[in-house]
Amino acid sequence: MHDYVRKILTSSVYEVAEQTPLEPMELLSKRLGADILLKREDLQPVFSFKIRGAHNRMAHLSAGERSRGVICASAGNHAQGVALSATRMGIRAVIVMPTTTPAIKVDAVRRLGGEVVLFGDGFDAARAHAAGLAERHGHVFVHPFDDPDVIAGQGTVGLELLRQHPGPIGAIYVPVGGGGLAGGIAAFVKFLRPDIRVIGVEPEEAASMKAAIAAGRPVPLDQVGLFADGVAVRQVGEETFRLCSTLLDDIVTVTADEICAAIKDIFDDHRAIAEPAGALALAGLRREVETGAAPKGALIAINSGANVNFDRLRYVAERAEIGERAEALLAVTIPERPGSYRAFIRLIGRRSITEFNYRYAHSSSARIFVGIKLSGGDAEKQEIIALLEANGLAVTDMTDNEVAKLHVRHMVGGRVAGLADELVYRFQFPERPGALLKFLEGLNDAWNISLFHYRNHGADYGRVLVGIQVPEATRADFIAHIDAIGFPYWDETDNPAYRQFLDIG
Repeated sequence: MHDYVRKILTSSVYEVAEQTPLEPMELLSKRLGADILLKREDLQPVFSFKIRGAHNRMAHLSAGERSRGVICASAGNHAQGVALSATRMGIRAVIVMPTTTPAIKVDAVRRLGGEVVLFGDGFDAARAHAAGLAERHGHVFVHPFDDPDVIAGQGTVGLELLRQHPGPIGAIYVPVGGGGLAGGIAAFVKFLRPDIRVIGVEPEEAASMKAAIAAGRPVPLDQVGLFADGVAVRQVGEETFRLCSTLLDDIVTVTADEICAAIKDIFDDHRAIAEPAGALALAGLRREVETGAAPKGALIAINSGANVNFDRLRYVAERAEIGERAEALLAVTIPERPGSYRAFIRLIGRRSITEFNYRYAHSSSARIFVGIKLSGGDAEKQEIIALLEANGLAVTDMTDNEVAKLHVRHMVGGRVAGLADELVYRFQFPERPGALLKFLEGLNDAWNISLFHYRNHGADYGRVLVGIQVPEATRADFIAHIDAIGFPYWDETDNPAYRQFLDIG
């Protein structure tokens, strides 16, 4: 540790990097009853801590090495650090990136002056290709994590933390990919403040350091999930393993849903959008607080980056409510008869319905897919399930069912043979508690509902797609009835999307 502390204290990171603020998470702290702070590495010039290690390594290049240029393999954040440092130092930089790298990171590397080579489906394939190019062309390979100078550069985050918070600290939660950041922070913190717990956090689908510690050596994972692409490392390094296995107090793994919830927490508190790897540490901190495993004292999470594709936010928003146990997804079987929908919604009471999907299926019973907003977490969900079952309804909890969350919720429906007189209407109503129940109460039981889709998207208006069986002779009465409800509506019966995918077979 003495060598790393010396390297950290004499590092060159501030030639390009900045000291980032340590900010309180006031809303989350109040909600969880803990003193939670966030280290804002997303505010670096390349929106990631990786600039620290990359520049510190390159600052140690000899004149001859600089003339040969550098090469690296990276899923994006290390690449941007290398590209920016190389440009500042007048060095050629070749960056090998996996073909799965988000476009925002590829574009940023090119904008910073790096020569991008896209290769392979993941970091390990890109690293092997970069090593081959380095051997052929003589470039100096700048490793993203398994290099003492890189580790020391990342360790300056720990130096800043102890300066910024000299008071009692219970634990520091650090995202772990290859282990450079965790190893560097742990080396400095454990040297000066061995009482502080340093806890690594990994995604369940890319827990390479946890696997290495269990095996006693770095081992390759069979598969690596790419949701948190910044930490999607199949095998950790030898040096980072040595440091992390010795200095980390624990490794916590979290789900993608928990990461999404942490992204939302960061936005709620700071109006900042973290990338999945950036919110990873906070997800682990939250897990430990909620399970009672977190120590006393201030709890610090490292927000390691903000390089996220904008379109990824659709998935994040969809899963954040589930990740913070604020939404239950249930499959409920109700009687196939008029009035069943209203009866079901009345049982839910004043709770907000986030989703409601149904398609007629020729049966005495109807199976609906429903999302319900929770304020009391799993305990409230169990209360709802017990209430529904006590009223004779069969319930299956789909909240943690990956197939249901990723696919089935969007596929409820289909074409139904022999379904007569179906009209399809789209309605819009002000989005507020009880609005869906009011809408259902406005429909007349004389017409059978054959299709129903509703999803709360957080907008000012709720939107519902409804299929209703209306015989030709009663259609004038039907139009008069929906006019009386008072909500704007549109006839979608001739919509080609309905005709091709939902109309009768």
